[in-house]
Amino acid sequence: HRARSWTSATVLLLLAAAAVVVGAAAAAGKKKPVVPAVIVFGDSTVDTGNNNVIGTVLKSNFPPYGRDLQGGATGRFCNGRLPPDFVSEALGLPPLVPAYLDPAYGIEDFATGVVFASAGSGLDNATASVLEVEYFKEYQRRLAKHAGRARARHIVANAVYVVSVGTNDFLENYYLLVTGRFFEFTVAEYQDFLVARAAEFLTAIYRLGARRVTFAGLSAIGCVPLERTLNLLGGGACNEEYNQVARDYNVKVKAMIARLRAELRGYRLAYINVYDDMVDLIDHPEKLGLENVSEGCCATGKVEMGFMCNDKSPLTCDDADKYFFWDSFHPTEKINRFFAKGTTAVSLSLLT
Repeated sequence: HRARSWTSATVLLLLAAAAVVVGAAAAAGKKKPVVPAVIVFGDSTVDTGNNNVIGTVLKSNFPPYGRDLQGGATGRFCNGRLPPDFVSEALGLPPLVPAYLDPAYGIEDFATGVVFASAGSGLDNATASVLEVEYFKEYQRRLAKHAGRARARHIVANAVYVVSVGTNDFLENYYLLVTGRFFEFTVAEYQDFLVARAAEFLTAIYRLGARRVTFAGLSAIGCVPLERTLNLLGGGACNEEYNQVARDYNVKVKAMIARLRAELRGYRLAYINVYDDMVDLIDHPEKLGLENVSEGCCATGKVEMGFMCNDKSPLTCDDADKYFFWDSFHPTEKINRFFAKGTTAVSLSLLT
């Protein structure tokens, strides 16, 4: 029951298999979904608009966010789509996964995909956490009324789940010193605390019926533009202390995932290795035709995100596809598409 390791060859083979399945259905006249739904938990890396209706300053429902997305700014912290959107489309479902709190959507939309994620949230309750599990419970009640109990159970059990969370716990909580966690825990103890919280969360959604779940490890959090900007002593390079923390945390996450897979019968739980792919692209930007991997496209790209990234800045880049980051914290749509390919491949492996 080891946590799985995914090679490039494995990813390519699984993506080819997906293309055959989806392509055959399309050739028959209809693109048949590979799974009934994509269900998403986490933070701003996967929030498709829930924060639009939450009382927080962490919003992105204004230009230039969404400038490359049909429909414009939706609350996605990006110039375009997020990874779950690409995963959904690759699995034969709609190309945009709606936010649960978005009043423009109803349960008929959520039956094929729903996002409970909220920008700013984390595993630690001190990290502006929202009650995503409670939304999931409410969703299931609404789904049963809409589609019937049997169909609702089928959707919940056979959906692919995407979980992306943890960055805020370190960068917007522990290292900001605002909640006191820095003085309460050593960094190793805080990692253990968060991994225990992650295990509790993953167990909770398992008890509620989730079976096919991908859980993203931390990215190279020391390389986001904001942390480079703050790394004055390091000359604006990646903060290697933070990257080491991410690597150590990821080792613990993988061990936790292996344990849960062994303990919880039928739990198809897989780890998504974001860290190595991110570092590889930063070290070899030519692989995706990138020209800037240290600054965001929006404004100066050094500190701006949320309301600081707005359409009044004359410095915003013309072509986001040349950038790894859209703002000082979040990737561009091009990078999201790249990461989604790996998540899609892992998701497909959970179906067998």
